[in-house]
Amino acid sequence: MERKVKYNYEFKLRCINEVLKKHSSISHVKSKYCIQESLLKKWLIYYKKYGKESLKPRPKTTRYAGDFKLRLVLSIKDNSQTLTGACLNYNIPSVSTLMNWVHKYDTFGASVLYEQTLGRPMNKDFKRAKKKSDRPLTREEELLKENEALRCENALLKKFNALVQEKKLQQQKKPKL
Repeated sequence: MERKVKYNYEFKLRCINEVLKKHSSISHVKSKYCIQESLLKKWLIYYKKYGKESLKPRPKTTRYAGDFKLRLVLSIKDNSQTLTGACLNYNIPSVSTLMNWVHKYDTFGASVLYEQTLGRPMNKDFKRAKKKSDRPLTREEELLKENEALRCENALLKKFNALVQEKKLQQQKKPKL
């Protein structure tokens, strides 16, 4: 399953061509297409550095090596690089990715950057519903199933009757004005 892309490749290219080739201002293109100025600037910077390929949608998940993550986090922590500068230099699509790495490094240490887990952790306690078989039920299984349904219906009716009786008692206890 491919991730949803808000702005397609052709649209991004059209905006950048208007700025670079038609010499329109960024604010004019921004207002014309109703996009954020910072987003348009980001597209321009990536286009100038990496070309047309930087405007194409990226794969849903990109795995980075632990050494690469650690090197980047340390360079950010030493104030030798900003988050946006590191994103641009290493072609990382989002600043939030780096912010996550820095937060994990600060909270759990360097070893967590080497873990390659993606997505939500699996719930071990989850129990799957039993698969229904294609074979027809035997007469005994049909009777057991019908018996269970009747028990459920009976229990439901008993609860309903109890609620009705309780309401009648409450109405009788209320003083009439």
